[in-house]
Amino acid sequence: MDDKPAPPSNALMSALTTEHFVLQTANSATYTEASARSSLYVMALSSTLVALGFVSGSSEVLMPFAAMVLPAVFVLGLFTVARLVETALESMHCLRSIARIRAFYRTLGPQAAREFAPARGRWPEARDPAQRLGVTLAFFGTTASMIAVVNNVVAGAAAALLTRTLRPATPGWVCATVGIGVAVVLTWAFYAYQRWRFADHEATEVADAH
Repeated sequence: MDDKPAPPSNALMSALTTEHFVLQTANSATYTEASARSSLYVMALSSTLVALGFVSGSSEVLMPFAAMVLPAVFVLGLFTVARLVETALESMHCLRSIARIRAFYRTLGPQAAREFAPARGRWPEARDPAQRLGVTLAFFGTTASMIAVVNNVVAGAAAALLTRTLRPATPGWVCATVGIGVAVVLTWAFYAYQRWRFADHEATEVADAH
């Protein structure tokens, strides 16, 4: 008796290839959204810095203006960073689904096993090149991390200005130290948040798979 499994039906193959195409499109959309949101934040920050340059000649105008626009830019940055983390997770979900479809393709025969070998795929089938220097550096290399660091510097600059405004006699190095401290603490908080979101996403996907 021939125990060779029956080949998949045309309907199944059509559904798999369509799903594969949809997942590729959805994955590309996450990159497009991340790029658009990052550009929007950078444009808003650039416009703010230009405006600050125009009003910097008058301390009576500069401080109230900075007190209004810098918090707004920082909040926009928080929203941007939070969404960038989510788009990265959505991309990971799409890539995992594509990997499952590629695993099925490998069962179609010896030639398919060679063409769709894991080494010829991307993460999670093959090792992500971004992790060659370690997971820690990989997390700092994300688009979300890039925007978060810039946004945290904005918060640090605002804290330094606030310190100088509340205590005009404060030495410049003290104001700078306050600003750097705020930026470092916020960067650490973002890094912890990003690691937590990725770990939570991983746990959810594992639970759903079982």
